[in-house]
Amino acid sequence: MMVKRFLFILIIGMTAITNAQINEVGVFIGGSNYIGDIGSTDYVNPNDYAFGVIYKYNLNPRIALRGAFTYAKISADDSNSKNIARQQRDLNFSNTIKELAVGVEFNYFEYDLSTRDNSQTPYILLEVAVYNYNIAEYQTAPNEYQYGNKTFLSIPFGLGYKTKIVGGLAGAIEVGVRYTFTDELDYNNEIINALSFGNPNSNDWYVFTGVNLVYTFGRPACYATR
Repeated sequence: MMVKRFLFILIIGMTAITNAQINEVGVFIGGSNYIGDIGSTDYVNPNDYAFGVIYKYNLNPRIALRGAFTYAKISADDSNSKNIARQQRDLNFSNTIKELAVGVEFNYFEYDLSTRDNSQTPYILLEVAVYNYNIAEYQTAPNEYQYGNKTFLSIPFGLGYKTKIVGGLAGAIEVGVRYTFTDELDYNNEIINALSFGNPNSNDWYVFTGVNLVYTFGRPACYATR
């Protein structure tokens, strides 16, 4: 009797999920770059890897709530800069970013994978994120440092274009820029003379550029009309 009840509840639950027509899960694969006091000043210049997972909850054909976790490497080298002063300074660094972001995705057109006419659209992304990165805490010897890690806030915003691939599978090309409230991504540290460089009034940025692949629950594939 208990088994029958369990199966009945399970079937009802699966039916509800299928009919919800609002869930998307998938992955992000792409590149990352840093913008700050070291290296190139190009805004979109992916020179390292980034990958992650994405979940979306579609409120309607125009708006989706979104959460994502992304792991990325960032690095820069003054030798790659067009600025002569940076080339002569010859600094470089490498760091890692672990980011958890939540926000809203606004579709420019109505988006519905069950129709031919509404299966692709540009979109705007606005998020708030917490991210973890490595910092230099203090100097132990010339050119040697004790490292730690820190968690801070960033404000991601970006643009993308998504389209149906087949069935409930969709893909997107996306560029997301993150404004941070710190100048430490490149290990800049005002209390360590050897690591005090650049403009202390200018915070660092980091950028993710890549492709999203997501699978959508239900039919029609992207949202609930009721």
